[in-house]
Amino acid sequence: MNWILASLVAALFLGLYELCTKHAVRENAVVAVLFLSSVCSATVWTGLMVFAALRPGVLPSALTTAPLGSLGHLQLAGKSALVASSWMFTYFAMKHLPVSLTSPIRATGPIWTIAGALVVLAERPTLLEWLGIATTLASFVGLSFAGRGEGIDFRSNRWIGFMVMGTLLGAVSALYDKYLLGTVGLSVPTVQAWFSVYLAAFFLPLAIGWKRRWWPRNEFHWRWSIPGIAAMLLVSDYLYFGALQDRDALVSLVSSLRRGSTLVAFAGGLYLFGERNGLRKLPAVLGVLAGIVLTVCGRAR
Repeated sequence: MNWILASLVAALFLGLYELCTKHAVRENAVVAVLFLSSVCSATVWTGLMVFAALRPGVLPSALTTAPLGSLGHLQLAGKSALVASSWMFTYFAMKHLPVSLTSPIRATGPIWTIAGALVVLAERPTLLEWLGIATTLASFVGLSFAGRGEGIDFRSNRWIGFMVMGTLLGAVSALYDKYLLGTVGLSVPTVQAWFSVYLAAFFLPLAIGWKRRWWPRNEFHWRWSIPGIAAMLLVSDYLYFGALQDRDALVSLVSSLRRGSTLVAFAGGLYLFGERNGLRKLPAVLGVLAGIVLTVCGRAR
């Protein structure tokens, strides 16, 4: 699949992932949701790895992991630690804020990814691509400011701070993904499989602490959206990693296109969760779409 198309399809599933996350964490124990959704992902990949070991050559290469040395395991454990930290911030923010607001705030991550790509990876998008990126990110900012109509003060609300911190860590993770897939040369299933396993391992001590009430915590309620989080993210990440693995792909553009997930999350937030100020946010949402179209057209020239 072409890396631009893969990025756009990944955006669709990422938007569905955000809606599943919002549904799962509403008035629920965030740590338990994080752990169980991670276990669901890890179970899928562990099952595939065991099957591949017992029946070598049966699974397609797209679902087969490559052998890893100690350095490779350490690198993927580092990625899992980075994502676990990001998710701890973003999941708590998503519990307390509207998804039509958290999604665009999170989508400002490409700003930091672009800055890192220019400095670290020496990427140089074309003028039209820059225009598309700028339009998309400006629309994200406008969408975020529109959320003030819901009585949320960006300067004093700690959950906004949580969302910003999670976004910054997510931007660092995007650069690290490009390094693992492009520079180190790890395969997509290898990265996704071991990342899922180590992520569950990192959340395990927190889950034990939650279970034993080491701190005041909310009660947990099982919801269908918990395995939904795992399913949507598995598909989105698989397509995303595949796009990054393409030698022609620019991490700054992949990140921007992937944040088209805001369109899905915005519509779902209004329809499924009854969130407000849809008309006030709509111009910025349309700006997101315009930015994505400009970016794709700039790359196609």
